[in-house]
Amino acid sequence: MTWTEPSARQRLEMMKSAKTVAIVGASDNAARASYFVSTYLMSSSHFKLFFVNPRLETLLGQPVYKSLADIPEHVDIVDVFRKPADCMGILEEAIAIKATTLWLQLGITVPEVAEAGDKAGINVVMNRCLKIEHARFHGGLHLAGFNTGVISSQRNAKKGEN
Repeated sequence: MTWTEPSARQRLEMMKSAKTVAIVGASDNAARASYFVSTYLMSSSHFKLFFVNPRLETLLGQPVYKSLADIPEHVDIVDVFRKPADCMGILEEAIAIKATTLWLQLGITVPEVAEAGDKAGINVVMNRCLKIEHARFHGGLHLAGFNTGVISSQRNAKKGEN
């Protein structure tokens, strides 16, 4: 296998250079990770978002596309919220539209997809959340409960105690 996981610095560069993100498997269910990630990226990132789900017409006030090929602009990052068995087909679509990066969300690891993406010249990130990575690099992990500040190495000393 020739694919190697991109370093933190490489992932940061992928995000900094990207202008557009297509969220494949976008959901209108607020309890789904794709919905949460979409709302975060809309409010806290510089990305222009496109949603892909053949069963939806609109999401968060924006049109939803049936496939990556239907998106009218170039897509830099294809952020995938689908089962591993769907990822090779999504990679093929991403290659066809000349996307720069295929980003498989937390829990999605498909070595064959990473290898095929590497051979095709597309960046592949697996088992990482674009929202978490963005927040990590932009000081936002405290947003939406990822860092609540509850755990601390400092004790709450009462007045007069050391």
